[in-house]
Amino acid sequence: MSFVITMNLVLLLSTFILFIGVFSEEALKPDVVNVGAIFSFNTINGKVAKVAMKAAEYDINSDPSILGGRKLTIALHDSNFSSFLGMIGALQFMETDTVAIIGPQTSVMAHVLSHLANELHVPLLSFTALDPSLSPLQYPFFVQTAPNDEFQMIAIAEMVSYFGWTEVIVVFSDDDQSRNGIISLGDKLSERRCRISYKAALPPDPTAKRSDVVRELVKIQMMESRIIFLHTFSKAGLLVFEVAKSLGMMDKEYVWIASTWLSTVLDSTSPLISETANSIRGALTLRPHTPDSKRKRDFMSGWNQLSKGSIGFNPYGLYAYDTVWMIAHAVKLLLDQGGTISFSNDTRLNGLGGRTLNLSALSIFDGGNQLLKNILETNMTGLTGPVQFNQDRSLINPSYDIINAIETGYRQIGYWSNYSGLSIVPPETLYAKKPNRSSSNQQLDSVVWPGGETTKPRGWVFPNNGREIRIGIPRRVSYRDFVLLVNGTDTVQGYCIDLFIAAIRLLPYAVPYRFIPFGDGHENPSYYELVSQINSGVFDGVVGDIAIVTNRTKIVDFTQPYIESGLVVVAPVKKISSRPWSFSRPFTPLMWAVTAAFFLIVGSVVWILEHRINDEFRGPPKQQIVTIFWFSFSTMFFAHRENTMSALGRLVLIVWLFVVLIINSSYTASLTSILTVQQLSSPIKGIETLITSNLPIGFQVGSFAEGYLIEELNIPKSRLVPLGSPEEYALALERKKVAAVIDERPYVDLFLSDHCEFSIRGQEFTKRGWGFAFPRDSPLAIDISTAILALSENGELQKIHDKWLSRRACSSESSEAEIEQLDLQSFWGLFLICGIVCILALLVYFWSIFRQFSRYRPEEPNSTSTAGSRSARLQTFLSFVDGKVQESKSSSKRKRESMPSNDHHKEDESTFRSERIGRDISHES
Repeated sequence: MSFVITMNLVLLLSTFILFIGVFSEEALKPDVVNVGAIFSFNTINGKVAKVAMKAAEYDINSDPSILGGRKLTIALHDSNFSSFLGMIGALQFMETDTVAIIGPQTSVMAHVLSHLANELHVPLLSFTALDPSLSPLQYPFFVQTAPNDEFQMIAIAEMVSYFGWTEVIVVFSDDDQSRNGIISLGDKLSERRCRISYKAALPPDPTAKRSDVVRELVKIQMMESRIIFLHTFSKAGLLVFEVAKSLGMMDKEYVWIASTWLSTVLDSTSPLISETANSIRGALTLRPHTPDSKRKRDFMSGWNQLSKGSIGFNPYGLYAYDTVWMIAHAVKLLLDQGGTISFSNDTRLNGLGGRTLNLSALSIFDGGNQLLKNILETNMTGLTGPVQFNQDRSLINPSYDIINAIETGYRQIGYWSNYSGLSIVPPETLYAKKPNRSSSNQQLDSVVWPGGETTKPRGWVFPNNGREIRIGIPRRVSYRDFVLLVNGTDTVQGYCIDLFIAAIRLLPYAVPYRFIPFGDGHENPSYYELVSQINSGVFDGVVGDIAIVTNRTKIVDFTQPYIESGLVVVAPVKKISSRPWSFSRPFTPLMWAVTAAFFLIVGSVVWILEHRINDEFRGPPKQQIVTIFWFSFSTMFFAHRENTMSALGRLVLIVWLFVVLIINSSYTASLTSILTVQQLSSPIKGIETLITSNLPIGFQVGSFAEGYLIEELNIPKSRLVPLGSPEEYALALERKKVAAVIDERPYVDLFLSDHCEFSIRGQEFTKRGWGFAFPRDSPLAIDISTAILALSENGELQKIHDKWLSRRACSSESSEAEIEQLDLQSFWGLFLICGIVCILALLVYFWSIFRQFSRYRPEEPNSTSTAGSRSARLQTFLSFVDGKVQESKSSSKRKRESMPSNDHHKEDESTFRSERIGRDISHES
């Protein structure tokens, strides 16, 4: 009995202890998970975020499996556009054991509150504070749950590049988020060879006043660029559009691009009041792109019920909803990992207790690091699509819709994604394909621009501010056909001036201009100094005979070249008249000598190869020498009468006749040119002659030729003589003060038209052109280039050229090129082949002779005298070589029958010689 009672007491005690343990464990797990939210709930995004976050709170608490029966509570704090109130709200949340804070709404507060979050280990999650400079290295507890503004700026830069614009004016609120966004935009534009030409800063939203906006827009109205990017918030942004409309800046030729704030206005305040709709008509804007899904459609369909009609829906509501779910999933994972939601005092704040601010109540979230890690490892599908972070803590696949505001509201003209760039195809469709960011693959639908225009604006015009652009022209004292300033008047004429005026007339807009001469009028000005005046702001452009050279392209932009111009060498020449010995001029003396030598060599080789078998190459020594010379030189005219009987002889003769054919043809062509074309002679053959000599060289004052000769060709400056006019050219060349003059081809053509005693020597050794100069990145350079091409196509460019530069008094004679003599270098390959064939033929022939001689010679007996034996053998071999090969009887008989009677003596002599050789061989045996 007592045992049973004892066991019951033990069991009861164990149950009580177990109950107490479970109760204590549950007590450590709070029933409420506190989350704070800091927004200005009087803004569009603040109102949308409030509705979406409460909807997410309700959905999470409706599913007990998310937090295990615990309740998620979102405490809302209205910062009311005040950074100070935002900081107060954050401190209050930190005192009430808040595990995470959604917000702040602006990057200004994010930079401040992130330091607090770093100390207390409380994650900050914001989908509207998207400043690119909020680095995770500096602010590890700050997480951007929407694509940050860096991606938005890439999209803007690619749109500017896509439409072919180069300069952008930016209007922005002077706060951290807008300012840093503009810095990022400048970087992205420069990567695409575009730039920000002017930055107009407005007071931070919502403190900007109408007077502030008017002041900046009036400045912009006086500028050339018409591409304006507006990066601010809704209140200041709408004010800018309202003022722009009143100033006439929403008409044609203007382009307005707004950041995502405008799309939130279009989405959440539809329908817009008529004044607002008219002021933004034609503007482009971006909207965060979220892929279509059933959950998204269901959420949007119930939005009016959730918001009770207080605010329209925009994509930031989806990001607010998903942000709350990211925190819920991260907290659930924290609890599942055995973590606890607990806070501990910061010992550094203990000494601050008892003061007005209860700073000692601020606690460090013990699980903050793990919760942050869980948030960054989020991998879920939300209303915004797949939610996942890259290694740089940015959301995967950032993308935007591109919106065009029109009269009836807006229309979508395309998409931008970090994966494929600009496209009319939704990004999620392209993710399955290979990325292609080439310019040919970028595409957008048509746009209705400000003023109702459908044609793409130029993006740059001359402002109607009454100021004429200042065009610098060289005050030339020579070659005034190019630029001529009429004495005593402001009239400017010349080839370059007429061309510029014709190009200006083709532009689709008016360009007021004024020519301003540059130079002292005593000598041609330095063209580099003239072009430098553009960079200094003295001139807005330079028109004239301006060569496009490297050092000038570094400081200005040039138009399309309108005339080719390269440096050439001009030197005195003497006319060569025909002489009695002109027939010898086609070949150099060496060529004549080698040709004559080969005639004799080939004749001798053929004689050797034919001597034993061909009667035409036999006979007395005198007759054989005559035969060699006759045969050799008669091949020059293919008139040789001797037939070749051996295969080797025929081979040598065929190769030699081919060589003779080439030599004859070349000689005939060269002699024809010499006798029919006017020949000019000069020791100067071109620039190479001048480089290797120490002769003085003349150049035109002000030309780039001086710098080119010194810097590129390393010609000492002491050899260069400046000359100021064509008359000085002629005088210096005639008096031999200079050996040659180096100048640009258009000048030289004019000079030679009046001075026939000089000529161009060699070829142009630079390839350049002339163009008009304008400031760097000036669209006028592009437009003038297009006009020059149009003038070239319609023939007007040639007409202007003929009007000023087509004087041809004697330039056709003086420009004739000297016909050079043909030297051995042009034919050595032929002679080499012929020589090799001759040598090979002789080797084969003598090898055959030695073989025959050794086969038919009897064995020699022992000789008493070695020297005598060798001499006898040599005589025997020479006799064998000189002997005629005996023909067969039948062939000999036929030959005798066909031979005339007066040739019998030759045959008897040949027979006697052969019999004698036979007796000699028998004697030696």
